[in-house]
Amino acid sequence: MGFWFSYFLLIYFGIVVVIDLEHHLIMHPTSIFGGILGLVIGIQLHGIVDTILGGLAGFGAMLGLYILGALFARFIVRRSQSGFNDEALGFGDVILGGILGLILGWPAIIAGLFFSIILAGAISFVYLIISFLARKYKAFTFIPYGPFMIIGAAALIFFNQYFINAFGG
Repeated sequence: MGFWFSYFLLIYFGIVVVIDLEHHLIMHPTSIFGGILGLVIGIQLHGIVDTILGGLAGFGAMLGLYILGALFARFIVRRSQSGFNDEALGFGDVILGGILGLILGWPAIIAGLFFSIILAGAISFVYLIISFLARKYKAFTFIPYGPFMIIGAAALIFFNQYFINAFGG
């Protein structure tokens, strides 16, 4: 990918992770920059067709999860009469899915999202066990999803040869 593309991509990834961890959001100016960067890097790596298909697939998959999360949250509120009013998944994560799709291209975005979901589930499970054992468990604890998406994409971008060798792809 080259030094400068990697440099700007890692800076972008770092900014998204820090802001999502601290403020629980992915800001629109950051997403605009990421979209431009993703388009440039994606076209450089995969060509325009696979880049656009990857962006659409990433956005579409995350949009589907966003809608499912909204339906789940609505179901929980109706069922338990709780004051839960947070989103299960923010729309910034949907946009980030599209950006990562541009960067990874088609079909690698599917592997990136799959890896992100598995990693987020494993870390959340460990967090759940630790908080339960420490008697600090609280239902509907917010865990930012953007960092997991970034880790999944970064793993595929910077360690793709390892995955190819390990899984025989």
